[in-house]
Amino acid sequence: MQLLIEESVFNPYSKLTTMLKHHILLALRNFKKHKASFAINLIGLSAGLTCSILIYLWVNDEVNVNKFHKKDSQLYQVMEHQQYAEDVMTTQSTPGLLSETLKSDIPEIEYAITTTWRNSFTLTVNDNNIKARGYYTSPDFFNVYTFPLIHGNADQVLQDKSNIVISETLAAKLFENSLEAVGKSVEFQHDKTFIVSGVYQDMPNNSSIQMDFLLSFELYKDENSWVTNWGSNGPQTYIILKEGSDANQVSNKIANVVLEKNEQSNVTLFLQKYSDRYLYGRYENRIQSGGRIEYVRLFSIIAIFILIIACINFMNLSTARATRRAKEVGIKKAVGAHQGSLVFQFLTESIITSLTASMVSLLIVILFIPQFNEITDKQIALQFDWSSISVFTGITLFTGVFAGSYPAFYLSSFNPVTVLKGVIRGSAGEVWARKGLVIFQFTLSIILIVAVVVVYQQIEFVQNKNLGFEKDNLIRFDLNGRANENTETFTQELKNIPGVMNAASIGHGFVGQQNNTSGLEWEGKHPDDIILFENFRVDYGLIETVGIEMKEGRSFSKEFSTDTTKIIFNEAAIEVMGLKNPIGQVITMWEEYKFEIIGVVKNFNFQSLHDEVDPAFFRLTPDNTWNMMVKIAAGEEKETIGRLQTFHSEYNPGFTLDYKFMDEDYAQQYAAEQRVATLSKYFAGFAILISCLGLFGLATFTAQRRLKEIGVRKALGSSARNIVYLLTREFTGLVGVSILISLPISYFIGKQWLTRFAYRIDLDIWFFIGAGLTALVIAWLTVSTQAIRAANSNPAECLKDE
Repeated sequence: MQLLIEESVFNPYSKLTTMLKHHILLALRNFKKHKASFAINLIGLSAGLTCSILIYLWVNDEVNVNKFHKKDSQLYQVMEHQQYAEDVMTTQSTPGLLSETLKSDIPEIEYAITTTWRNSFTLTVNDNNIKARGYYTSPDFFNVYTFPLIHGNADQVLQDKSNIVISETLAAKLFENSLEAVGKSVEFQHDKTFIVSGVYQDMPNNSSIQMDFLLSFELYKDENSWVTNWGSNGPQTYIILKEGSDANQVSNKIANVVLEKNEQSNVTLFLQKYSDRYLYGRYENRIQSGGRIEYVRLFSIIAIFILIIACINFMNLSTARATRRAKEVGIKKAVGAHQGSLVFQFLTESIITSLTASMVSLLIVILFIPQFNEITDKQIALQFDWSSISVFTGITLFTGVFAGSYPAFYLSSFNPVTVLKGVIRGSAGEVWARKGLVIFQFTLSIILIVAVVVVYQQIEFVQNKNLGFEKDNLIRFDLNGRANENTETFTQELKNIPGVMNAASIGHGFVGQQNNTSGLEWEGKHPDDIILFENFRVDYGLIETVGIEMKEGRSFSKEFSTDTTKIIFNEAAIEVMGLKNPIGQVITMWEEYKFEIIGVVKNFNFQSLHDEVDPAFFRLTPDNTWNMMVKIAAGEEKETIGRLQTFHSEYNPGFTLDYKFMDEDYAQQYAAEQRVATLSKYFAGFAILISCLGLFGLATFTAQRRLKEIGVRKALGSSARNIVYLLTREFTGLVGVSILISLPISYFIGKQWLTRFAYRIDLDIWFFIGAGLTALVIAWLTVSTQAIRAANSNPAECLKDE
């Protein structure tokens, strides 16, 4: 006995440990005794923590894209502001000679490289044909980016034009292992042969660059003379600044480099930190105006709100059960327990509940993270490193302490004399606080419902809007080998395949800004006007294949031998050019080529509906097209594509037919919005579920508080229907207040989001009425279960203590 007393005196941790064990034991007994309340708390907190963890994983992945490079703080991308009349277009396309010029002229630059856009090519070793993605780049590529080489020297692997550097995965596909790859030959497009000079580790998932192989940019320059023209752009330029260099000063230094090389240029250069480019990718008239960072902020806020809602539920349910714990508190206080020890006890219970909920939520995350990755187009893995464990632990402890704080102080503040008499009165402030929390929950839920409806309606609108061309049953694929050498014969053979309605070739892709120029002159043009036109290089029949309508004039035809000197504009181009009678007028391109206007097509949305239709023209260039567009008969897609694949493999052996439907290309422009819509749908569901648990908690509290009133009313003859009405009326009012608060907020948010689109839906009043009614019906269903239970209670049981 003396030893135990001495240990208690000299070892304060022993007393704390004993107390903690006691509180844990009490908590477990309390959970077992009140299983229903514990289950509701557990479900609410688990749902909130699941949302928070999933959003944390997504946000953490987003903010760490491209951050892994060793010289991240010195790595910048050179960008362009291009001035057109009153508008400025910001682009990452730059002249092909820019990197070597900057490296030689700007002493603060340590490395500078150029890269082309990514393309798919066929690589062959023996009879093994592999379709792989790659691009051309400068020799210092591996000195700029941290992509470790397994084999090869970073300074040498791209020095020779005949070298190719491949990824570890591609090496395994082409050869038995990466060691055997170096020094071996790889056939490129069944046309050229390259020697493998290096093998690099597969690029990590959090890299925006994902390449299977790299070739020398010097080779690309030899084969594409336009790259050496300072009036052209297309490649991208990246630099590494020397340590201690000021990025702003360098940005000012390089601003007019292109203008110095080309007096007619409308370009101003500037630097953007490479790892910032992913999140901050949108510019409006020279000003950085957001990008993916907006969705990072949005979902971070949603995660915080959902977690707070879950904590509010815990508070409501805990205070609703106050009458069950009142005598326990009164007895403990009567025998000498201090408020501090009671607060610690109740906080221990809430933290244990939070820990249990976190384990449940982690299990849910592990089970559903493959589906989450599919929705978000990510490859996120749940890793239990120290950083992740710290975050998960912090979220769990915060949730436990925050959720349990109010119930702990509320319950521990009971007056022992009062509660032992069975008298518990809540203040008006406490009642209004609970009501306010429910209003907050349903306000957020209604806003999320409206957001989901608006986003889905807008996505449906852009997918179904008449674009001015027929994107359905239209496929696109690259022309390679024999198909590219004799496009006319290949096209005619395609048209003979059953199920093929039409076919024609085009230079670049058909969707989005692919190839543009401002080098057009016409009679009446203001000398200071710089207008950007999309340049479609096409073969005969392209306009007809994609279903663009002629407004006036004619399309290109083999009946006219001189159509390669003709041009067709869209309505937007004719309008911006100010031409009244365009047919027959002559325009000059790049100061030397003359083209006669033979037709005008109706406007068609070749870009996303975020933008108005831009000026565009079609030129007939049969010998300079490399994409095939094929129109397939509706209802025969599977059979026709099978025939196309068979024909392609016979006509073009060694090349695979990698096709893509045009509606997929078009939908890709709205990939971010579609992911937001899908994520919002799930998070709105979680918010509604958790809000209903909160409403259930308040309904429970109210029913218990008014139990004797219900007994008296029933004893005096009130029907169950009247009792149900009495109990649900208050909650209907709370949800009604939520609707009134949420509708203007959701209207403002929806209106702001829709401003991203030049073509958008109208915010129909039914979006908001439907969201409000949905929330109201869900609230009624939630509350009515508790109200009906209270209405059917036995009056004698309600009044037996009186």
